[in-house]
Amino acid sequence: QVQLVESGGGLVQPGGSLRLSCVASGSIFRIYGMGWHRQAPGKQRELVAEISNGGATNYVDSVKGRFTISRDNAKNTTCLQMNSLKPEDTAVYYCYVVVDVKVYWGQGTQVTVSS
Repeated sequence: QVQLVESGGGLVQPGGSLRLSCVASGSIFRIYGMGWHRQAPGKQRELVAEISNGGATNYVDSVKGRFTISRDNAKNTTCLQMNSLKPEDTAVYYCYVVVDVKVYWGQGTQVTVSS
């Protein structure tokens, strides 16, 4: 079993920054993909950013140039640096990891961008 613990969400003004972190623990031999999804009220969950075990990254168009995903394989951690935040970034953010052929999800952390 794999557990994910997220941190770093909160309330921030438009134009501000937040850094989300996600630490995986448990029965982990090797983590393949890692990433973040988000779900805003009344909207479908969407992929925000993902990173492969080789470091290749992919972002949804709306966050390109503002968000940066990273990972530390030694610490089983992924981070999402979010800059120039906009009100439309408001959502619950969920991290995930792919271990073997299974996907594990974090509990979600709220990000609110508002003045």
